[in-house]
Amino acid sequence: MQTSAMFDLTGRVAAVTGSSRGIGRAIARGLAEAGADVALLQRSTEDTGFRDELRALGRRCELVRCDVADNDQVRGVVPEVVDRFGTLDVLVPSAGVQHREPSVDFVEDAWDHVLQVNLKSVWLLAQAAGRVMVPRGSGKIVLIASVTTFQGGFTVPAYAAAKGAVGQLTKALANEWAAAGVNVNALVPGYVATDMNAALLADETRNRQISERIPAGRWATPEDFVGPAVFLASDASAYVHGHLLAVDGGWLGR
Repeated sequence: MQTSAMFDLTGRVAAVTGSSRGIGRAIARGLAEAGADVALLQRSTEDTGFRDELRALGRRCELVRCDVADNDQVRGVVPEVVDRFGTLDVLVPSAGVQHREPSVDFVEDAWDHVLQVNLKSVWLLAQAAGRVMVPRGSGKIVLIASVTTFQGGFTVPAYAAAKGAVGQLTKALANEWAAAGVNVNALVPGYVATDMNAALLADETRNRQISERIPAGRWATPEDFVGPAVFLASDASAYVHGHLLAVDGGWLGR
């Protein structure tokens, strides 16, 4: 196979949560640019602008309602994608939330919501995708972990717990599904200039401290995740299983 063909996703169907903004939006566009048809799994399906952008690339693209805080919707969305597109080849559960509060004051409702969005919905989506991919003998699942998969962070106990679990879930699913031809891997973002980190970006002192610690000398942008995501979604990563791919500007090696 020629090198360029390894990254070609023509004829594949990808489903992406969190595609309305940030990393999820950038990845969805990148997958479409690589040739994939894309199901945009979003809480709101009223704004059709991004869908139309991807259709303009010549891809099939559909908005599919999925609130990742609603387990009934999460359980039903993969079968709906398969029904509408005929198959599912790539899953990227990118939706995520954050809540910052000192651990002694951290409210239970916030804990439950962060774990629901960042972990339980990810598990349910991956399980549903596995039920399609494992019997067929092929498929790509790209989870979104975090540097807090390896580090505790600060005033983000629920996020750190969820992302730590995502790292272990990546390995657990890879152990079971690799032999069936299903690749389960995860991207590991460092500090990314998105809405989730607006408070840190606005804090002059913390922004400076974080930037100085990143060997690359800058925060990531959502577009920094396109190449790694396409790699993990494509045939180029056929022998990559259970890997946590850091996209962090060198943060974890500091």
